Amino acid sequence: MPRLWTDTIETHRRDVREAVIATTATLICEHGLLSVTMSRIAEDAGIGRATLYKYFPDVEAILLAWHERQVDAHLDHLVAASRQGGSPLERLRTVLDAYAVMTNESAKHHDTDVAALIHRHDQVGTAEQRLHDLVQGLVADAAANGAIRTDVKPDELTAYCLSALGAAAALPSKAAIRRLVSVTLGGLRDQDGS
Repeated sequence: MPRLWTDTIETHRRDVREAVIATTATLICEHGLLSVTMSRIAEDAGIGRATLYKYFPDVEAILLAWHERQVDAHLDHLVAASRQGGSPLERLRTVLDAYAVMTNESAKHHDTDVAALIHRHDQVGTAEQRLHDLVQGLVADAAANGAIRTDVKPDELTAYCLSALGAAAALPSKAAIRRLVSVTLGGLRDQDGS
């Protein structure tokens, strides 16, 4: 096949896939997970049901694709935040701030049925590992730079940070989120205050 034809087909497939994912997300927001059907998705996306089934076998598969896209965007944002410069401790603070804000914002948008469905899958564990690895690298850099304690392994400090910042989901304001990040960073300092 000529390259132009191949590129055109790939662009079309990507566009159809994105339209299906966006339509599904909209329908779920408007009507709830249990009311969304493949027929309704196909109709609202402007494609035939047979075409839809070529891309996704069921609503769950569409939701998993949507979730993967969201998680990748969040992780990309955190990676970009980690590269903003500054000292190792400043980069760690930037990423922890961004993560806490994301945790808070995503808690406001979670449909419990959708969350239960999505969090059963392996991709959640993979995303959590990528997040853990990113933060652990920043923690290790800050420890090597003398900015945080070295008597606890970076892996354990990372688990502490991510667990503590999970509380951001219930916080009412950005100021409360900033305070939580400051308290979390305070726990990374040596007992003698360094």
